[in-house]
Parts: sequence; C-alpha cells; structure tokens
Amino acid sequence: MQGWTHIDDQGASRMVDTSGKPETLREAKASGRVRLSAETAKQIRDNSLSKGNVLEVARLAGIMAAKRTGDLIPLCHPLPITSAKVDFDFENETLLRISATVKVFGRTGVEMEALTAVSVAALTVYDMCKAIDRTMTIEEIRLEEKSGGRTGHFRRSD
Repeated sequence: MQGWTHIDDQGASRMVDTSGKPETLREAKASGRVRLSAETAKQIRDNSLSKGNVLEVARLAGIMAAKRTGDLIPLCHPLPITSAKVDFDFENETLLRISATVKVFGRTGVEMEALTAVSVAALTVYDMCKAIDRTMTIEEIRLEEKSGGRTGHFRRSD
C-alpha cells in the first residue's frame, strides 16, 4: 500500500499532513445542472412556489455546505474558507445551471468545497420542487477550474 496518500503502511486511513506545504491563495469553480419541467422552471423564475424563494434557499444551502465540507467528506481538511459564492442561470426553459466559486488562503485546495456547494444547492432545488416535479434530474456536477497550490492552474477545456 506504499505510495497512497490517504492510507498508511498498515492499511489505516489517515488525513494527509499538509503542515509542510506553503499557504497560497487557492480558488476552485464547479458547476452542475438541474433538469426540470418548463412549468417548474417558470415557477422558480416567478418565485411562485409555496415553499418560498427556491434559488435563495439553494444559494444559502450551497454556501453552508462549502463551509461544512470537512464534516461531510472523510479525510477532507476542514478549511477556513474566505469566500463562497453560488450562482444560478437558466440555460434554457428546462435546464438550471448552478455554479460555485470558493476561495481560501491555505495549504490545500477547495475543489471539494466548490463541488459540495453545487451538489447541495442542486439537492435543495430538488427538495423544494419535488412536490410539483418528481422528474427532475441532477446532472454533470464537475470541477470547472482551480488555481493555487503545487499542481497549479486547471481549466476544463470543453
């Protein structure tokens, strides 16, 4: 098992020791989509669902999730994130795009925080709309870009 970063020589799980790494500004952007009916999308846009403002509740859920990623993902470092932003855009009448940008000045990246923010925001949209649309699907949650750290800059090319 030698060479694994999250497993020691005896096969036990461990958190990677980042204490020797330099602190740098790190940023990650992630995105995902919720496919829904045209009527559901209209009600979200018109803010006419009985549960309230779907996008604002989902935005808050995504930000809160980014802050709690270390509690949700095993061996993920709890990070003092300096910024978390969640945005929404209707790509067409049945596709809601969710994007998240997270920043930290630290020793490890915030990719998991950005991905978690998108995931929880999408789940919140689903939760708030499931009474009127059980056909919704959550799709294509992915890292779009990241910067900082040893591996440098990454930007998805598609």
